[in-house]
Amino acid sequence: MIDYIKGEITELTPAISVVETNGIGFSINITLSTYSELLNSKHCKLYIYEAIREDAHVLYGFLSKSERELFLLLISVSGVGANTARMILSSLSAAELQEAIANENFTLLKNIKGIGLKTAQRIVVDLKDKIRKIEGFESTKTPVYNTAQNEALSALTTLGFQQTASQKILEKIFKENPSTSVEQAIKLALKMF
Repeated sequence: MIDYIKGEITELTPAISVVETNGIGFSINITLSTYSELLNSKHCKLYIYEAIREDAHVLYGFLSKSERELFLLLISVSGVGANTARMILSSLSAAELQEAIANENFTLLKNIKGIGLKTAQRIVVDLKDKIRKIEGFESTKTPVYNTAQNEALSALTTLGFQQTASQKILEKIFKENPSTSVEQAIKLALKMF
């Protein structure tokens, strides 16, 4: 199982990013929001969902683990495949989708290409309770983290610190100085535990 791919972006379209790492180019399906984030980048780290079918191995890439988790929840709904889930995440940000599900906003979901009223209702019914369990989800807006903050959070959780506590400390650090490097953020966070 591939958890993430980190490397140089050699090709980028609104639907696919080719990421080269160690001489291998991986063709990764992405959402429009991921495309807009990668537009001016030369390197990236994408969290991967690998769909292994009889006729193909297809990779889907996401900028954060929570976005990938949301994608996995969507494809667990009957009638929602990987491409439909990608379309949903291209039409709505992760925070907007979580809000729509939590608030039972069928109309917003129904306005997405390929989603009818029954599918929108099924998404809400199946995911309403599960959506609250996604790390960092609040009933208002989910905070948007920059790459340095995400990498620092990943490092702290790898070191064994609790994700929620680490997130709060990093939010404080990056609120005071948004241009803090990953290394500086980790050092400051370690002093605050």
